[in-house]
Amino acid sequence: MTIVRTLEGGCHCGRVRFEVDAPGTLEVTACNCSICSMSAFLHLIVPGEDFRLLRGADALTTYTFNTGTAQHLFCRHCGIKSFYVPRSHPDGFSINARCLDSVRAEDLAVTSFDGRNWEQNVSKLSPISD
Repeated sequence: MTIVRTLEGGCHCGRVRFEVDAPGTLEVTACNCSICSMSAFLHLIVPGEDFRLLRGADALTTYTFNTGTAQHLFCRHCGIKSFYVPRSHPDGFSINARCLDSVRAEDLAVTSFDGRNWEQNVSKLSPISD
């Protein structure tokens, strides 16, 4: 049986807050695509039903590029992208593990992903598991 815990997180200014049901061991992905490498985003991808926005919907603004599938959600006040809807898993959310409260680097199992060559590598991403 997979251990599940509920974690909270948010943006820098605190206007956006969320909670997520996550596995006991946080397996995250470090992508080297243009946007992830510039923002140091560490992906914790979860099913949509495991994510809950607690507050700040009115503080979010959306940025899209390329295919427009990914919905990059930023706090319009502090500019932090603490989560978004990824192109690879449009029915889920990618949480920036760096935006989770009380999560330390040593709590993370990090895997690299070659997002600069996304089309050739997307099949290597794990599906969302419940």
